[in-house]
Amino acid sequence: MTPRRPTRFSPNLPSRCALAVALFLALFAIRGSAQEPQGGEATQPPALFTTLDRVVAVVNNHAILSSDLDEEVQLSVLDPTQAGHGRLSRQKALELLIARTLIQQQIRQEEERAAEPSKAEIDARLAEIRTQLPACVRRSCSSEVGWNTFLTDHGLTSERVEAYMRYRMQILRFIEMRFRQGIRISPQEVEEYYRGTLLPQYSPGESAPPLAKVSVRIEEILLQQQVNVLFDDWLSNLRKQGNIEVLDASLEIAPRTEKGGQK
Repeated sequence: MTPRRPTRFSPNLPSRCALAVALFLALFAIRGSAQEPQGGEATQPPALFTTLDRVVAVVNNHAILSSDLDEEVQLSVLDPTQAGHGRLSRQKALELLIARTLIQQQIRQEEERAAEPSKAEIDARLAEIRTQLPACVRRSCSSEVGWNTFLTDHGLTSERVEAYMRYRMQILRFIEMRFRQGIRISPQEVEEYYRGTLLPQYSPGESAPPLAKVSVRIEEILLQQQVNVLFDDWLSNLRKQGNIEVLDASLEIAPRTEKGGQK
């Protein structure tokens, strides 16, 4: 008698495959357990105790999986805006993924596409991360040994990180194209961020990068913060118009605090 295979969960939603490609950060990794057999290979039953993924939220027919939250938490170590705020919670990770899903769906509806970053641009950004991000500096990520150790310790691979940076750069470019007009970041604002936010992240004795070396990156962070304020209403409208369902009660997103309140 042919052994019966356990049913692998599949959301079977209309736009899932297309959005899985377009919205890489929401569905980040191609999971080995879900790969199709090559050629005429016989399909082997999955292990008896294989952990099945589950949908934790649906955004306009797009499924967000529990594993997506795990990966978002893992990748947050590469986000300089997250430094000093502790480990990203799964609730916050879900909020970020919902927002990014709505944005990407809007991009597709408007047939707008952010320019694809080149390999050289991605490599340059990764080089900045490896030499300037405090968590990386402490692990000597400028060396291949240090970088590989850092990735292993955080459950990451170089391929996943590169794809994460590519998606992040695409989203930032879209935001700039739609919302950047009129925003100006002054040298004084850059210096204030450098002295008040970046330098305190380095322990005594650690060598912090000079302002001239990180000013462009700081300007990007400040720009992103201001853009977040500008499109907050736009995103709120997308939420109101969209169909968002959180299926895991433990991940229900609390109402946003008033502006000026603690994040």
